[in-house]
Amino acid sequence: MAEQLAVWLEPIAAWFRELGIPEPIVHWGHPAMMGIVVLVMGTFVALTGWQGRVLTATDDAAASAKRAEHAKIAPLMFLFIALGYTGGVLSLVMQQQPILQSPHFWTGTGAIAILAINGAISTFGFSQGKVFRTIHSYVGSAALGLLIIHGILGLKLGLSI
Repeated sequence: MAEQLAVWLEPIAAWFRELGIPEPIVHWGHPAMMGIVVLVMGTFVALTGWQGRVLTATDDAAASAKRAEHAKIAPLMFLFIALGYTGGVLSLVMQQQPILQSPHFWTGTGAIAILAINGAISTFGFSQGKVFRTIHSYVGSAALGLLIIHGILGLKLGLSI
């Protein structure tokens, strides 16, 4: 499957190679951009989500504002992570490296799946009761933790190629 995917992506990778993008950008562009998304947006999304949850006990207006901020940024973070996932795979094809084999690939795949499930929980589960908000909080935190591990594995991968 990995070979077939690489064959399908090769024309796109060849087009990007023809642009003459400097090798350091091809090699380290994905980790730099995704590091920003995960560390900056991920931290903001996690903090506002937890603040919205914790402040409910003391200041409902502030909690509501934090939940609104969380709801605005979280979908964008997911979009950027999904696009970055695609860019990371394409970067490997551009560098003629194997794809779908590293732990970095699999943690990224897992993180996207967990974030998609968490988005579905927020979309469909919140109206079902508070238990889904609790599940959403912990699943989102676990996803962010997995993304940190993913970044470490990505740094290891980047240094090995």
